[in-house]
Amino acid sequence: MDRQTGGEADWPGRGALYDLAGCLRFYSRLPVPQLPGEPDPHRTPDFTTLPRMLPLAGLVLALPAALVLAAAWWIGLGPFLAATLAVATLVVATGALHEDGLADVADGFGGGATRERRLEIMRDSRIGAYGGAALVLSLALRIGALATLLDRTGYAAATALILAAALSRVAALAPMVLLAPARPGGLSASVGRPSRASLATALGLGLALALAACLLGLTFGGVVLMILCAGLAACGLTRLAQAKIGGQTGDVIGACQQVAEIAALVVLVAAAAN
Repeated sequence: MDRQTGGEADWPGRGALYDLAGCLRFYSRLPVPQLPGEPDPHRTPDFTTLPRMLPLAGLVLALPAALVLAAAWWIGLGPFLAATLAVATLVVATGALHEDGLADVADGFGGGATRERRLEIMRDSRIGAYGGAALVLSLALRIGALATLLDRTGYAAATALILAAALSRVAALAPMVLLAPARPGGLSASVGRPSRASLATALGLGLALALAACLLGLTFGGVVLMILCAGLAACGLTRLAQAKIGGQTGDVIGACQQVAEIAALVVLVAAAAN
């Protein structure tokens, strides 16, 4: 897509910066102003190129939560309160976007007997028993994992939070890449699919952040396990979506982010025990 606007001089990295701003607007509630020369910031996002900046968007989204985690630990609130405040900060920053997707998927997959009924339930804004249970478990697992990491690794837990946020958002591209939209007229159908170049950039940035995390307190083996398990968790849910609804939706993508983040944090806890 040509992002050049009339009379605007091009400059290196402009498209990437626009995509980063678009990611933050789409995936969070952070106030991101319109950048100089940027097209309409409220337009439907173009996922052909936008996902290339997901690792950096995940870093930006998780940074306030990581700072809260480190500060709460430093002033002596203890691991549970520090982890709870950090996860709460992340949920507020994202507007519970991915949690909403997880709840809808849990309700639809758990409560629907047919493909059509599952999709109908997923469109319903009300939350059911499956969705409520999924939300509680997601929050509990992330808080528990971060609290345990604080006990075992100290401030490196803040690094783990940022890396998990970045890796899980890349892993959540799996349904977009592997499945067709379950609803031809839905949002996931209108935004397009990531190009190969976009995917390659996202993977490269994700690996760069993973290497940086090794320099900031995480072990190489633990980081490798985080990458593998985040990808496997997202691919597993992608396969389940294919079986349950014959494709992907925005809710499935959000649920993939949640299970990938949980898998990354939990496996790092296991690695930190050895």
